[in-house]
Amino acid sequence: MPTSTCTSTSISTELLSSVRMARFVAYGSLRLDAVVPQEMNDRAIEVLDEGIPEVPFGTPAEEAFPEGSFARRLIELPPVEGALRSLVGPAPTVDHHAVHIREPREGNAQPLHGDAIIDVRPDAFDVQLMYYPHEVTAEMGGTLSVPGSHLRRTNESDTGRYQNLRGQTRLTCPAGTVVLLHHGLWHGGRRNDSATRRYMFKIRFNPTVPQVRLWDTGDLADPAVAEELSTTFPWYEHATGRLEIHNRVRLWRALTGDDSFDIDYWATRVDNRPTLGSTS
Repeated sequence: MPTSTCTSTSISTELLSSVRMARFVAYGSLRLDAVVPQEMNDRAIEVLDEGIPEVPFGTPAEEAFPEGSFARRLIELPPVEGALRSLVGPAPTVDHHAVHIREPREGNAQPLHGDAIIDVRPDAFDVQLMYYPHEVTAEMGGTLSVPGSHLRRTNESDTGRYQNLRGQTRLTCPAGTVVLLHHGLWHGGRRNDSATRRYMFKIRFNPTVPQVRLWDTGDLADPAVAEELSTTFPWYEHATGRLEIHNRVRLWRALTGDDSFDIDYWATRVDNRPTLGSTS
């Protein structure tokens, strides 16, 4: 079992804590409000209208977004870079990126979906960065998401027939907000009922290193870690909701390298493999 913690780097003070990592594992997202400077937000609309050149799947992020480019500046902002390093590690590759624009008072809400086929990996995940260059109000729609849905085994738009789930959230945020999502989180863009265009820039990152203890683990023993991982959500059923806790335990074990971690013995019971002992 790995025992070392993250060593200091140029962004060490921006790495996530264990408690914030545990919250990401429980909720499937991390929100960084107003972390992008206003001068970048002011420039963003023009950049996004011009478009950001596409890159092939698997292009290293540093090659996908040249030094000095808007996207490179965005992902190198200390809070953003620190969070990405904590979640996917150094030198991730770019799966894809896209500019999403919602015209005012046009179109329909996007069906609820996860950006993945059925994904049974217990020890790895991609991260989707969503950047909002302007304030998003309730009238503008924003991104709807279902906290805690990311580890439920579904295939892409299997959830598209669901209209409303208890505990779902509709994003409202100040300008310059960045949200990082687990690739499996159920979400969908809402209809824009305002008189203003709504912009969002998305990048999906693939890790290139094992996602083990990439964050600041100084608070790994904090009881708040287990409290975050024990979070339940209103849409969970009594019985199958327990599977979400079990799946979190499996992911947390993989992220920490600690196969003994558990919550209420849910994983220990399943993993138990008795061996024959001495009969003497």
